[in-house]
Amino acid sequence: MQVILLERVEKLGQMGDVVTVKPGFARNFLLPKNKAMRATKDNLAYFETRKTQFEATNLERRQEAEAIGGKLDGVKIVVIRQAGDGGQLYGSVTARDIGEGLAAEGFNVDRGQVAVDRPIKALGLSQVRIRLHPEVTVSITINVARSVDEAALQEKYGGTIPSGDMEREETVEAAELLENPEEARRLEEPEADAEEDAGAEGGGDAETVETGEKET
Repeated sequence: MQVILLERVEKLGQMGDVVTVKPGFARNFLLPKNKAMRATKDNLAYFETRKTQFEATNLERRQEAEAIGGKLDGVKIVVIRQAGDGGQLYGSVTARDIGEGLAAEGFNVDRGQVAVDRPIKALGLSQVRIRLHPEVTVSITINVARSVDEAALQEKYGGTIPSGDMEREETVEAAELLENPEEARRLEEPEADAEEDAGAEGGGDAETVETGEKET
């Protein structure tokens, strides 16, 4: 089916382009969303007479989107989810989840504007595009974690904290100690004392053996 685009459509064309698309895509998306109209002779003539108005309306909407995008670009939202030891989520983070997270931050974004290029199925930081207008797209960061504290660590150190075993505990402890070097030194002191005590005990045993050899 041939249609006339009434606005830019990603990977398809610009306003005014006549393109060929699958009938289902036209009927289910382009036509009901007023993104295109059938490329009939009458519609082509109608578009030419209204082209200036279409362009003016598009410019106004683009400017509004750019104003919102200036505030939204780079925003970070936290999504709390349960996950296994390997960091895999029990499910995935959806466009609706992201829309709700943005709403909590004061941004009204429809889930249809959220472009999740890769399914978010693991803990960590992911980049997601928000299409505010056919010509205006911004990027936000989705921080998926088991808890608010874990999300804070992920943001601070730029990645996923290892899962809930000894490795993760050691990583979290190390991260905390980086902010408190005095505490790190204090915790290291007992280990040093323990090594000295172990060395002293070992030396005593060696002396006893040597003395025994002399007596023999």
